[in-house]
Amino acid sequence: MLADKDRIFRNLYGIYDWGLEGARRRGAWDGTKAILEKGRDAIVDEVKKSGQRGRGGAGFPTGLKWSFMPKQSEGRPHYLVINADESEPGTCKDREVMRHDPHLLVEGCLIAGFAMGANTGYIYVRGEFIRERERLQAAIDQAYEAKLIGKNNVHGWDFDLHVHHGAGAYICGEETALLESLEGKKGLPRLKPPFPANVGLYGCPTTVNNVETIAQVPDIMRRGAGWFASIGRPNNTGTKLYCISGHVQRMCNVEEAMGIPLRELIEKHAGGVRGGWDNLLAVIPGGSSMPLVPAALCEPLPMDFDGCASVKSALGTAAVIVMDKSADIVRAMARIAYFYKHESCGQCTPCREGVGWMWRVLTRMAEGRAEKREIDQLFEVSKQIEGHTICAFGDGAAWPVQGLLRHFRGEIERRIDEYTANPHPDPMRVAAE
Repeated sequence: MLADKDRIFRNLYGIYDWGLEGARRRGAWDGTKAILEKGRDAIVDEVKKSGQRGRGGAGFPTGLKWSFMPKQSEGRPHYLVINADESEPGTCKDREVMRHDPHLLVEGCLIAGFAMGANTGYIYVRGEFIRERERLQAAIDQAYEAKLIGKNNVHGWDFDLHVHHGAGAYICGEETALLESLEGKKGLPRLKPPFPANVGLYGCPTTVNNVETIAQVPDIMRRGAGWFASIGRPNNTGTKLYCISGHVQRMCNVEEAMGIPLRELIEKHAGGVRGGWDNLLAVIPGGSSMPLVPAALCEPLPMDFDGCASVKSALGTAAVIVMDKSADIVRAMARIAYFYKHESCGQCTPCREGVGWMWRVLTRMAEGRAEKREIDQLFEVSKQIEGHTICAFGDGAAWPVQGLLRHFRGEIERRIDEYTANPHPDPMRVAAE
């Protein structure tokens, strides 16, 4: 387990003072000026050496992403944008950082902004996060009052930070749709290229990073890249916030070392699977858009990018959703498909038409009112959606369906056989409905 001395988010549960004084007692804003005095290139190189990968879902190397920003200004301003939309079902980590340790994020924004030559940053907060936005704004106001950010601040780099409140659209978690929304337009993903590092917010060089990613940067710079890289496994370094929910004894958020085995994560922090480990049916390791992993593949499963990829899933946001054998796995995937049908921006035909079609087929399969030939047809349609849309939304809608068909095809066939043997005109409903 992660040693207490290596924790970054020391107030994850809101036990201590969230304000500036409390944050300073925990080490925030310590030596920030000296960090900036190292220079832009040194900061980017240190983040590269740490091996940190984005904590928002894609896992792209943070330092490499920063290096894409132009080294010299062409007259256009540079922008840093923080994705605090956090709309992935099962994910509830960034809101805790904004609510209980917001100064880690504010300080991280200053350092990241300096490293990329950005004098302005925007934090795009999910529409449903009201208290989180208020707490974050209060922390920013404290930083301005203490001259930690703003014009002529004590660190010598002018940096303004603004909070923007979204309207609760899942698609605005996609970085280019987020930029469109920030500009006051409808949140529709942009075609790439051009990429945001060249043409981003207001047509200017922009980098979009996740809350957890940026909040880790001050500790990386203070403690050194070697310290961060020593935690976890190669290519999967550092600490990670895991969100554990579903059929466990106690749902929780926890900071752990990357690569912790899934069973250890669940049993030591969430009290274990409801009814014991043998009652486990499947786990979604990284939020609802990631393929599920059946119980047979959950042990041992290192909870990091490469570990989840080895079982044809992905770490995503590390939102661990646990399902025991009482779960209706087919109906659960149909419900997820409905969510993506509802949240699709409708810009791309494969996604707009295909996700709704998948939901309708899965609904019939959950009741057994389908034909076995439709199973392969459903998989083929999911492949026609995956990789054929402007953004990764289509992939995220297709992957849960593919995971179901890959591991639970027999359950779908069983329901079809039962319905064929005893057809009934109306769908069978469970008591909870």
